[in-house]
Amino acid sequence: MPRAKGYDETEVLDRATRAFWARGYEATSMSDLVKATGLHRGSLYAAFDDKRGMFLESLRHFDKAYRADFFDSVAREHAGKDAVIAAFRGVGRQAAAGDTPGGCLLVNTTLELSPHDPEVRHFVDSALREVEEFFFTQIESAKRDGSMSGSVAPRQTAQALLALFLGLRVLTRTGPNAAAAKAIVAQVETMLG
Repeated sequence: MPRAKGYDETEVLDRATRAFWARGYEATSMSDLVKATGLHRGSLYAAFDDKRGMFLESLRHFDKAYRADFFDSVAREHAGKDAVIAAFRGVGRQAAAGDTPGGCLLVNTTLELSPHDPEVRHFVDSALREVEEFFFTQIESAKRDGSMSGSVAPRQTAQALLALFLGLRVLTRTGPNAAAAKAIVAQVETMLG
């Protein structure tokens, strides 16, 4: 009979995610993960096989908790143009709150691992396409309800918004950057008309 785990898996995964988020994959050692999670090496290896396995699970956890759930929440509370602006403002508020490591684990991973790890690149590319689709869907909705000019090109604007969003995430990597966040939100509002 398998032994019951004596820890909360979600809590452990969140702590590991934050360790990778703060330091990156290469700079996070197994000792760092032991310290962050409070588990022994043997328990970590039993649960995740190795550091890479733990990182991949952390990346999935981040994507669900900090990307997918964030955009789902924005879409439930706002629609169209307001949803796009709310997403940008939400990132600015998250950075200002300071309760998470700076930036975005997906963006950080793109820079660190995607160039030489096809599995990670595929995962990150897919997540970023979903962000672009969020923007595209909201633009289409705003055009239908008349709150956005018919001359706005949905796909190209969604791609530009993704670039601005990623830029904002990079700018908040080292801490809150209220001036940059405000400037980017103003640019988004101008783009959306």
